[in-house]
Amino acid sequence: MTRLVLGPLLRHVDDRAATVWVETEQPCEVRVLDSTAHTFTVHGHHYALVEIDGLEPGSDTPYEVALDGEKVWPEPESNFPPSRIRTIDPRDELRIAFGSCRRSPAAETAYGVDTLIAYAHRLADGGESVNWPSVLLMIGDQVYADELGDKMRKFITERRGDEAPEGELSDFEEYCHLYQLAWGEDEAVRWLLSTVPSLMIFDDHDIRDDWNTSHTWRQEMWSQPWWEKRIVGGLGTYWIYQHLGNLSAKDRAEDPLYAKLRAAGDGGELLDEFAECADKSPETTRWSYAHDYGDTRLIVVDSRSSRVLTPDRRAMLDDGELTWFEEQCAGDFDHLLIGSSLPYLLPASIHHAEAWNEGVAEGAWGRRAARLGEKIRQGADLEHWAAFERSFRTVAEDIIKVAGREQGSAPASIAFLSGDVHYSYLARVTAPSIGTPVSQVVCSPLRNPLERKFKFAQKLACNGVLTGMLRSLARSAKVPRPPLRWRITKGPWFDNAIATVKISGRVSMVIWETPDADTSLTELGRAELSA
Repeated sequence: MTRLVLGPLLRHVDDRAATVWVETEQPCEVRVLDSTAHTFTVHGHHYALVEIDGLEPGSDTPYEVALDGEKVWPEPESNFPPSRIRTIDPRDELRIAFGSCRRSPAAETAYGVDTLIAYAHRLADGGESVNWPSVLLMIGDQVYADELGDKMRKFITERRGDEAPEGELSDFEEYCHLYQLAWGEDEAVRWLLSTVPSLMIFDDHDIRDDWNTSHTWRQEMWSQPWWEKRIVGGLGTYWIYQHLGNLSAKDRAEDPLYAKLRAAGDGGELLDEFAECADKSPETTRWSYAHDYGDTRLIVVDSRSSRVLTPDRRAMLDDGELTWFEEQCAGDFDHLLIGSSLPYLLPASIHHAEAWNEGVAEGAWGRRAARLGEKIRQGADLEHWAAFERSFRTVAEDIIKVAGREQGSAPASIAFLSGDVHYSYLARVTAPSIGTPVSQVVCSPLRNPLERKFKFAQKLACNGVLTGMLRSLARSAKVPRPPLRWRITKGPWFDNAIATVKISGRVSMVIWETPDADTSLTELGRAELSA
């Protein structure tokens, strides 16, 4: 009997269709409800995405998974209810739960209570009264490929001893094992991902710390003899485990690589070629995506792989990616949500510090200072939107245009949803006065709290004491004043946490919650986003 290696994962769901992703022990036919798919093979691993269509909006359908006709899910000894597919009803309240930065239970070091485990127990134990999320947006660092737990280290040691890179993943096979530990080791998390639709986008630790910080960083990595296998394995597994499920069935059907892999015997070489090209020529691949939920548009932006890092130009988004983003911002919708693993609006003092550093590293204070600036950039992780000043400015102009549309077509709220920084907060744009409220909602971490020694510095940054001084420093590096002004209005909170954006009609709000020792969830704060 064929068994499941990982999954099922319920991925993109809309009002009538859903996708269920699985990894299986050997090639087989996968059935979910009345839909089937045959597995495809990559480097000896077997995957399938079962596309279910013809569901009713707002329906709630329990499902099973069968491999070659044998039921394998739900597992008979499960402590959780049957997995279900809940489709979107555009008339109902939309609830988007999100968070980032999760060290899985397989990483045995104490990182506090896993928010996903607590969230799973709330949904499983809440009965009919629980408000189910419409989607779970996992917005960066779903896995840590460079900070490994004991089980992953043991797997690596048994496989390749102490070969480089020591203490980090080296190739496709090791990435596969890391995903299996992260999403399959704990029963609660496995059940949660089988019954709540999930969308994802990578951040640096999904590949490696400081991924694509700068041109210098890329040169240093590609000089390492082990890097090519590492980046190819990282992007290849990301495409399979995370990216494919973000797409609608229509978008997947138009993906030439997906068609080739399904037709191949073992598509390992095809995927490797794609991944290498995606890294060396990022303009050839789009990891970003967008979905409409009733009158709400969600745009999830790749702020890692699509960067332009050539010495004569730096941009968070390449030209094609920026054009695509601006196209997604067009149209009529009540709410615009922009997912970016990196916060667009950092605490203002940190924003000015990163903008100053970019100016210095690019030569504003001379060559010697530029070398020091690059060392500071990599050492302090100064590579957010603020460190790509021209891109920050362009996106600000785009948002001002969206918010300034004629009355009746302007959205009721615009909010950036982000993670990465290991604390949670709300920032509100205060100027210019553009009618539509614009917010930055940050929720991080799901399970990986900030070290105590860094918390004081972040609290200081959030209270604005250093903002004026650091703005003057940025001005000395020829950085123009940002086109937006904003301030922190909620937080910072340093707890493991999950946030939920709730949208009903023209009203939008957000709630942050943190897990307690008994895996219950306690509210940290809430705020309206449309007022």
